[in-house]
Amino acid sequence: MASHVVGYPRMGPKRELKFALESFWEGKTSAADLEAVAKDLRASIWKQTADAGVTLIPSNTFSYYDQVLDTTALVGAVPPLYGWTGGDIGLDIYFSMARGNATKPAMEMTKWFDTNYHFIVPELGPETKFSYSSRKAVNEYKEAKELGIETVPVLVGPVTYLLLAKAQKGAPKGFDLLSLLDSILPVYKEAIGELKEAGAKWVQLDEPTLVLDLEASKLEAFKKAYSFLGADLGGVKLLLETYFADIPAAAYKTIIDLEHVSAIGVDLVRGAKTLDLIKEFGVGGKIIFAGVVDGRNIWANDLAASLNLVEELQRALGKENVVVSTSCSLLHSAVDLKNETKLDAELKSWLAFAAQKLLEVVALASAAAGKKDEEFFAANASAQASRRSSPRVHNKAVQEASAALKTSDHRRATPVGTRLEEQQKHLNLPILPTTTIGSFPQTPELRRVRREVKSKKISQEEYEKAIKAEIDSVVKLQEELDIDVLVHGEPERNDMVEYFGEQLEGFCFSANGWVQSYGSRCVKPPIIFGDVSRPKAMTVFWSQYAQSVTKRPMKGMLTGPVTILNWSFVRNDQPRSETCYQIALAIKDEVEDLEAGGITVIQIDEAALREGLPLRKSEQADYQIWAVHGFRITTCGVKDTTQIHTHMCYSNFNDIIHSIIDMDADVITIENSRSDEKLLSVFRDGVQYGAGIGPGVYDIHSPRIPSTEEMAERARKMLAVLESKVLWINPDCGLKTRKYAEVVPALTNMVNAAKQLRAELAK
Repeated sequence: MASHVVGYPRMGPKRELKFALESFWEGKTSAADLEAVAKDLRASIWKQTADAGVTLIPSNTFSYYDQVLDTTALVGAVPPLYGWTGGDIGLDIYFSMARGNATKPAMEMTKWFDTNYHFIVPELGPETKFSYSSRKAVNEYKEAKELGIETVPVLVGPVTYLLLAKAQKGAPKGFDLLSLLDSILPVYKEAIGELKEAGAKWVQLDEPTLVLDLEASKLEAFKKAYSFLGADLGGVKLLLETYFADIPAAAYKTIIDLEHVSAIGVDLVRGAKTLDLIKEFGVGGKIIFAGVVDGRNIWANDLAASLNLVEELQRALGKENVVVSTSCSLLHSAVDLKNETKLDAELKSWLAFAAQKLLEVVALASAAAGKKDEEFFAANASAQASRRSSPRVHNKAVQEASAALKTSDHRRATPVGTRLEEQQKHLNLPILPTTTIGSFPQTPELRRVRREVKSKKISQEEYEKAIKAEIDSVVKLQEELDIDVLVHGEPERNDMVEYFGEQLEGFCFSANGWVQSYGSRCVKPPIIFGDVSRPKAMTVFWSQYAQSVTKRPMKGMLTGPVTILNWSFVRNDQPRSETCYQIALAIKDEVEDLEAGGITVIQIDEAALREGLPLRKSEQADYQIWAVHGFRITTCGVKDTTQIHTHMCYSNFNDIIHSIIDMDADVITIENSRSDEKLLSVFRDGVQYGAGIGPGVYDIHSPRIPSTEEMAERARKMLAVLESKVLWINPDCGLKTRKYAEVVPALTNMVNAAKQLRAELAK
């Protein structure tokens, strides 16, 4: 029986690609050096997948930055700003689109569906001319073939590519991106034709937008696209891959009727209801690639349950019409459990990273073909039983406290407008107050200090002295810049989720469980394996110290419960809402300890609130109710004079603006500059927002330093739709990934922009 993997992590088991990219960007190594690292990584991934026994191995899932940006290169859709004049798209143009440069801003970046992966949003218009401009897919297919490995080239499908794009500035209002379908399809046809000539037997086209609630006109686009692409293909079979949710019935009926599609990939982990559609409507003579191994989490598969599902499909469709696969790309999982030294044997037995998921896919395919590895299945069953019964997982007191939360909605008693008046009496801030989001640059010296205290190379006293010195420096810099509400810079923190998880019960941590977030940026998600509680205060010591060295307001910095949930590998043995409430109780205790310690401005970041929104509309209301409730739990106990901030970044917020308002924070800072100020449209459309709001005036994910006037102009656009008394001036996000040489001039310009606008308003 065939086995398949939708995609595989590309950073490498020890983040080899991250370090190669950053070295290249800093000018320390050449493009040839970068390509050598990339080529070794691709070869090792293909060989590992083949050695595991997977029969249908993906290629072209490697990327220097992002697979959607790779597709922009494939079809030659480079925005005019970047000065491309045709031919192959080189690394200079590619990375300028991804990261910006000294003179050009980066393209918009947003979340890939409901994951923590970010993609570069295509910018298209009626004048866009598509051309076949990157042969990456063909080159990587040939590269694998030279190693003796037959692969399945993977492309982001044409309809999904267009639906994920945005209209270029200057495009007519209401411009239909699908109107470009006829002009983009010949490029895909040419690419698939070259893959056929190179010997490819399968081509995988990822069309995850099929799990969304699409109107009939968009479903018609799939019919047109695959009728065109599939005609005269000869021996090449098309696999149409979906993932992340159930396929709606209308979409399912559309794709099983696609004449030239040979197979459909379905997510049977997050889309279990798709099985009912398969039984009801059949598969139209197609092969089903059954995604029964979870590509988005790190728990070991329940092999017995998955085998039952696969065998049920075999009985319904015939053995030859079922392929065992992952639910989505393993890009969203950690790489290899064998590199873990921090986890004990029991915990490791409950887990499977990407490398282990290859073995699960093959074991299930073999078992379904009558060649069951009894020892492998027995060990899996034992681990499943151990996890269900382990006292490490369950805490009755936590469960009871969480259950009791459902008796209240935990709203603060005083309206936000009244609270802001009380807070202003205490804080005495100028109009258009300035602040930053939280983190300041994480220097190599800081990382060294944190490593050395963990390995006991330096004492706790030496560590505290170093961190205090960094806080002193960051506070002094902000005072010199004349920023109004300060932060301590978070020098003691490795990651905004990991830092808290390390201090909470119910969490464990990998040593090398890195997952790509965007570009070279990797995160190491905590693993929530049990009931969550807070043994002691987590941030009060450092926040109090920071406040003691300045007379200006100092923000206490916390990560909110929804973001901790969405940026962790979450236990799958209870509803996510239950785990969220447990985390909310822990953060609530921390908020109240900060207030008792004299901190009167507290920021509770919910950067990932939008990210967790289910893809299907029928499931969205329930998520928004419990997610917003989780945030309000953390803040309901504070005084009116304590100002609660929250922060959100790099998502489409317009469709959840009412949930954001319902969070009832006093001030929200929110990404705005890189998304072309989409947030403006919400307020232009009449949404009333009475709390403080700080739409970011510059993009911190680019090395580019915007001018004072550019930032002032962004704020002027917001002043056109918001009252000046609620507007704050701040960057889009934290400054952790930037260098001081970029941060200081950018913040200088930001403060100058605020002062310029205050002067204008005073006239």
